[in-house]
Amino acid sequence: MKKITLFTLLIIFTSFAYQGMAQQSTLSGQDASSRPVSTAVPFLGITPDARAAGMGDVGVATNPTANATFWNPAKLVFNESRIGASLSFTPWLSKLVNDMSISYLSGYYKLDDKQAFGMGIRYFNLGDITFTDESGQITGNHVPREFAVSLTYSRKLSENLGVAVSGRYIHSNVTGGITLSNQQVTKAGNTAAADIAVFYSKPIYIAGREAKWNFGANISNIGPKISYSTNNLRDFIPTTLRFGTALTVEIDEFQKITWAADVSKLMVPTPPQVDANGTIINGTDPRDKTLLSGIFGSFSDAPDGFSEELKEFIWSTGIEYWYRDSFAARAGYFSESLDKGGRRYFSVGAGVQYSQFGLDVAYLLATDQANPLAETLRFSLSFNLGSKDKK
Repeated sequence: MKKITLFTLLIIFTSFAYQGMAQQSTLSGQDASSRPVSTAVPFLGITPDARAAGMGDVGVATNPTANATFWNPAKLVFNESRIGASLSFTPWLSKLVNDMSISYLSGYYKLDDKQAFGMGIRYFNLGDITFTDESGQITGNHVPREFAVSLTYSRKLSENLGVAVSGRYIHSNVTGGITLSNQQVTKAGNTAAADIAVFYSKPIYIAGREAKWNFGANISNIGPKISYSTNNLRDFIPTTLRFGTALTVEIDEFQKITWAADVSKLMVPTPPQVDANGTIINGTDPRDKTLLSGIFGSFSDAPDGFSEELKEFIWSTGIEYWYRDSFAARAGYFSESLDKGGRRYFSVGAGVQYSQFGLDVAYLLATDQANPLAETLRFSLSFNLGSKDKK
């Protein structure tokens, strides 16, 4: 059991990786150019599956699997098998603690060649935590948990074009209802969200070789703010725009290779610039913004203007090599601006497919060894059942 202050716990849950911990100067006005964008329930944006993780966290336009429920649900109807499922497990922040993990179960069922239903369950286990105050006195014990349950409908509009919508219920209990020193009572947070996605896949030829070029886009977690206290202060959830492309080329009858690239951006307000007293000197208070104003204003609200908005885009790219559709090797790179969190890392991965079963593993190689995400491992087990569609 680990001891932790409530402040530290909230930092973990309202910022991606270590961007909130490493960038505290943003809040005090010491570094006006460093403003990481943070949200509540950040586990919704963490890559759940080993295949995508091994390719640098790309997945919007890669060839479809059961994990399309996370990356781009419009891909589900393009799966060849009628039924598919995947179970993924990730020990989280293992360099810091030994009992945090993320589990993800996803699956789909194709009604016919034009329609598919999907589901996904994400579960974030934060281990057993003992709360302490700033003087080190124990104030309580809790087992923080977060989960999200999703349902998806995916449909082909043509042979090459598909769309999808998803609905999601989100539950986050990170404090166990403890009372803060100012007598403010905390509570579990609950909210709902939706995804809207599109996917286009076109067979082509490159130098006489069969190939497939995919394009995709997904706006995920469109939903109201979430509250963790009885004073009704609410935080944005990670509404995210992702778009990407992927090109798969068949080298010969035994080998094929895929290159993919994604670009993503949080569609939530940029933190304002504040002085040493916490007074806003440039920008606006995100708490004053509604859901829609936060989403549409996220492309123009950065205190430093357009140049800062560009820094909020995250870039990732990766490759995947398959031999006889049985053995896969993967590599990728993920890059985020140093002023927006600074997550930068390489990743590698491998996969084995035998009959209807597949096993994938990914390993994260951080460019900064102080990065708590370094050496993160992910594991995925997949099942493809039922007859394949005739092409």
